[in-house]
Amino acid sequence: MTQRVALVTGGTRGIGLAAAQRLVKSGHKVAVGSRSKPDNLDSDLLWVECDITNSDSVDKAFTEVEEQLGPIEILVANAGITKDMLVLRMKEEDFAEVVNANLTGAFRTSKRAVKKMMKARWGRIIFLSSVVAGAGQVGQANYAASKSGLHGFAKSLAREFASRNITVNLVAPGPIKTDMLDAVSEDALAAMVNAVPLGRVGTTDEVAATIDFLASEDAGYITGTTIAVDGGLGMGG
Repeated sequence: MTQRVALVTGGTRGIGLAAAQRLVKSGHKVAVGSRSKPDNLDSDLLWVECDITNSDSVDKAFTEVEEQLGPIEILVANAGITKDMLVLRMKEEDFAEVVNANLTGAFRTSKRAVKKMMKARWGRIIFLSSVVAGAGQVGQANYAASKSGLHGFAKSLAREFASRNITVNLVAPGPIKTDMLDAVSEDALAAMVNAVPLGRVGTTDEVAATIDFLASEDAGYITGTTIAVDGGLGMGG
């Protein structure tokens, strides 16, 4: 196993933290970015301040990681936001803010990362999408639009940088046990689980394992694709 330098945006909790911990277990040097530093963070993770909605913040975060760990070879673009509400109640700024963070934020981070990857002729870019990108979801038109746009963006990047041995893929989780899911009512959770063919919610570790594989040497012939970790909910749609 070749030790690489990885950055996980939104890597201080939930899926992002699980992915960061999994990459450390695989022997990589890992930094996690977020807007605020958590009180308790694993000592083997480097924290950097990173606001994906601000290009200067992104550049500063990458520079800090490069100075302390080396050029970033694995980017896990996980950071994002939600502002759920029905379209009739949704303000234009609510739509724009979600797209800016989830889609344009991925553009900012991947554009900054790929410069060094091209020089090294090796790189892994992994975007966190969602099952709603293909299926849609009531109250999440902005979120679904941002994640759906991410698919076209990722495929375009995959084509642009394939000659430099840089792979670009997406992981699309379904219902995953996180703090966000814990806030869902029992009735809503039951309905959600009932819709999943495997009959349960997934774990952050299951998503992290998929991210870890796509970041590995073994995944070198996989690019421009989406791996659903959703218990069959989207059935590859």
